[in-house]
Amino acid sequence: MTQGAVGSAGKVTYKHPHSQPAKMSSNIRSGRVESIRDGIEGASVSQLPLQPRQSAQEPSLINQKPLEACDAILRLAELSYARLRSLDRSKTVVIFSASPLEEHGAHLPVGTDLFEAEFFSEMLARRIVAEKPGWTVLLGPSLPFGASAFDEAGTLLVRARTVRNAVLDYGAALARHGFRTILVTNAHAGPRHVVALEEAASAVSKRYSIRMLSLSGPVLWKFLRGKFSDRIEPLLGRSLTPEERAAIQGDAHAGLWETALLLCARPDLVDPNYSTLSPQRFTLFEAARYNYPLRLGNRQGYIGSPAAASQEFGEVAATLLLDAAWEVAQRVFDARDRSWWQTSFLYKIPLLRTGFPYAAGAVALLIALLLIWHFL
Repeated sequence: MTQGAVGSAGKVTYKHPHSQPAKMSSNIRSGRVESIRDGIEGASVSQLPLQPRQSAQEPSLINQKPLEACDAILRLAELSYARLRSLDRSKTVVIFSASPLEEHGAHLPVGTDLFEAEFFSEMLARRIVAEKPGWTVLLGPSLPFGASAFDEAGTLLVRARTVRNAVLDYGAALARHGFRTILVTNAHAGPRHVVALEEAASAVSKRYSIRMLSLSGPVLWKFLRGKFSDRIEPLLGRSLTPEERAAIQGDAHAGLWETALLLCARPDLVDPNYSTLSPQRFTLFEAARYNYPLRLGNRQGYIGSPAAASQEFGEVAATLLLDAAWEVAQRVFDARDRSWWQTSFLYKIPLLRTGFPYAAGAVALLIALLLIWHFL
């Protein structure tokens, strides 16, 4: 994601210099889809998602003026250590993205997951500032590698243990210097990657008695499994067509949702030919093959229906995900007990834990030694 212009003392003035405004859909023009970036600084809770836009003159998420600097949102890398020391740790939250470069078909860039995670981090920062007056948000540099990714030119695929250790060390470095609230964003749904982020957050939270949470675990897989489907039509302001319902089913990688989100975050990077791509669906048996979307079907590396994507759906997805993430993140700020700690269902599957190969190897070695001892 192209970084925004920077004002004094690391203030965010986010914009995409290469992005071209696109024509807005009739639903967005009529104010049915709430813009996430619309005047979020200083907004009341009642003005946030699901409420109609108050003024026709307000900029939309798609076609907007550059965001003005916000004193409460800073980029960590642009501050001196003295400025960082001066921040009130009890009212400072650090947000950083850990999402890999990965092939996303011929119509989307390999940075799709990273751009969308960073886009989401900035939206979440604005939501926090609106909901928590007096708090400061630090946007940390992103980690652009990950696990459980489709491997092609440009994919930065690493071991899940590497993801865990890198995110753990990142969080620990912040915690050692007094930062007590840390949120990790991610737009990559690879199971081992999601679990690695959750393991890292858990380890840092326990070791330093702070609150570090990976938001993608409790949110992303619920979204992909259709747990938030009942929210789509109210956000659209209309019923889904049969074609749209079919496109949503089984959409998993570089399809409708990811293409639509990037049409909001970085429309300049979406190949216009996405609208000509045919739907691609795969069985569980086919999905067991390595790099299956690159080896089966049209072999173009996507799963779902990119052609059904639109900026309208991108706004809906962004609003829906932000609302769902805030429902999770709010507990990190407010809960007085351990109810703030939330994970994906994947976290409970031993096979996906980064230590499983080591534990399995140790058990296998123990069994071998017992067998040797028994027969000698």
